[in-house]
Amino acid sequence: MPTRREPAGARPEALFKPPPERQPLASRMRPRTLDEYVGQGHLVGERGPLRRSVARGHLGSLLLWGPPGTGKTTLARILAEAVGADLRSVSAVMSGVAEVRTTIAAAQDLLALQGRRTVLFIDEIHRFNKAQQDALLPHVEDGTVTLIGATTENPYFEVNSALLSRMRVWRLEPLGDDDIALIVRRSLADSERGLAGYLGPDGGVALGDDAFTHLVDLAGGDARQALNVLEGAVALAEDEDHRDGSGAVAPTLDDVEAAAQQRVLAYDRAGDGHYDTVSAFIKSLRGNDPDAALYWLAAMIAAGEDPRFIARRLIISASEDVGIADPRAIQIAVAAAQALDHVGLPEAQYALAHATVFIAVAPKSNRIGTAYGGAMDDVIRHGSQPVPGHLRSATGRQRRDTGDGEGYRYPHDFEGADVAQQYLPDLLHAEGRRYYVPSDQGAERRIGELMDERRSRRAERPRRVPQPGANAMSGIGDGMKAHTVARKRIAETQRKDAGTQ
Repeated sequence: MPTRREPAGARPEALFKPPPERQPLASRMRPRTLDEYVGQGHLVGERGPLRRSVARGHLGSLLLWGPPGTGKTTLARILAEAVGADLRSVSAVMSGVAEVRTTIAAAQDLLALQGRRTVLFIDEIHRFNKAQQDALLPHVEDGTVTLIGATTENPYFEVNSALLSRMRVWRLEPLGDDDIALIVRRSLADSERGLAGYLGPDGGVALGDDAFTHLVDLAGGDARQALNVLEGAVALAEDEDHRDGSGAVAPTLDDVEAAAQQRVLAYDRAGDGHYDTVSAFIKSLRGNDPDAALYWLAAMIAAGEDPRFIARRLIISASEDVGIADPRAIQIAVAAAQALDHVGLPEAQYALAHATVFIAVAPKSNRIGTAYGGAMDDVIRHGSQPVPGHLRSATGRQRRDTGDGEGYRYPHDFEGADVAQQYLPDLLHAEGRRYYVPSDQGAERRIGELMDERRSRRAERPRRVPQPGANAMSGIGDGMKAHTVARKRIAETQRKDAGTQ
C-alpha cells in the first residue's frame, strides 16, 4: 500500500520540533504535566472537570476559549498526553481542508492498525470558514478524532453551531499577577530549560524586585508576553554587561521597559477585548464614574477603535442612562459626533472626552427606556390596536362622513393647552396603562411635577380660552391647497411644451 505524503505546512508534533537552543524561552518553559500547569484552577485544579476527566481516561471534543498567553495550546498537549492519544496539530491560519483530510486519514489508519486514538488540535479554529468547519463534523461525530479547538474569539459567534454542539466549550481566564510571578520565577530557577544556566553551570539571571514587579505588571495576564519580555531584557542586559556581584546577568528596570517597548494593549476590535472594554466604558458612564469612563475611552482610542463607534455609544448612553434627567446630554453627545466628523482625530478626542465626562456626571434616569420597553411589550402581546375614532385622520370628506375624527378636542383651545381625553387604544386605556413615570432625578423631577399638575386640572371642568388667529390653521391648509394646484399647473404646462418639441 502506498504511503500518504504529508502536505506542506504544519506538521504533527513528532515530525518537527526545533532544537531547544532555537526555541524561545516561552516555548522551552511550556508545562509538561497538569501539576506544572499554572492557572485555570476552575478547569484543571484538584477538583477541576478536565483533570478529573482525563484521570479516568476520558477526553471528549472540546473548545478552549480565552485570551492569548493563557495556556490553550499547552493544555491541549497535556490533555492528549494524559489519555495516551496521538496529538496532531493544525493551524487554521496556514492549513485548509486538504490537510485536515490527510490528518483524518492518518487518524483512521492509527485507530484501525494500532487501536490508538488521535487528538486533532486546531489553533485559531475561528479562522476556518463554514465549509472547512463542516468538513470536521462527521469525523468528530463518529469518534475518528477527538477535536480540541483553540480560539481567542467568542466561539458562539465564530464557530458553526453544528460543530459547537459536538464540543464542550471551556473558557480560560487571563492569568493573575501571582500566576505570572510564579512562571517568571520558575524560568529564572530552571537550569534545564530556563535561565538558571544562561551563562553556563555557574551563572544565571538575577532580576531585581523593581524590574520583576514591572515585568509582571507589563504581562497583563499573558504568560507568553512575560517570558518574551524577560528573554529580551536578559539579552539587552548581557549586551550592556549588567552583572550582579555573583556574575549573573541582572536586567534592570530600564532593560525590561526597553525590551517591552510599550504595553501591548489587550484589545481586539473584532474580539472579546472589544466587547469587554466597551461594556466597561458604558457601565462606568452609567455608574457616575468619570475617571473610569475616561480611562476606558483612552484605552479604546489608543487601541485603534473606530471613534465613530465610540460616538454612537455616547449618544445611546445619553438617552438610555440620562434621558430627560438632563436633556442636554444627548445634545452634547450628538455635538461630539458632529465634531468628530468635522475635525477628526486627534483633535476630536477632546470632544469625545467632553461628552464622556458630561454623561458620567449627569443625573441618571432610565425611565425613557423602560417606558418605551413597556409600550413595545404591549404591542407584541396585544398586537396593533385600533385607533380610537376621535384620533383618526379626518382630512378627506369620505372619512369625515364615516365619523372619523368626530369628538376630538384640540388641546390649544383649552386652558394650559391641555384637556382630558383618551389617547391610548381602548384596551390599554381601560387598563389605565402608564408607561412613562418620571424619576426624581434632575429635570425629570420638574417634569413629574408638571404631569401631576395636569392630572389634577383634568379632574376639573375644562375651560376654553380664546385663541388669537383662530383661522391660522385653516389658512395654512388653504395655502397648501393653492401650492398643490400651482404645482399641477406647472407640470401640465411642461408636458405640453415637451409634446410640441
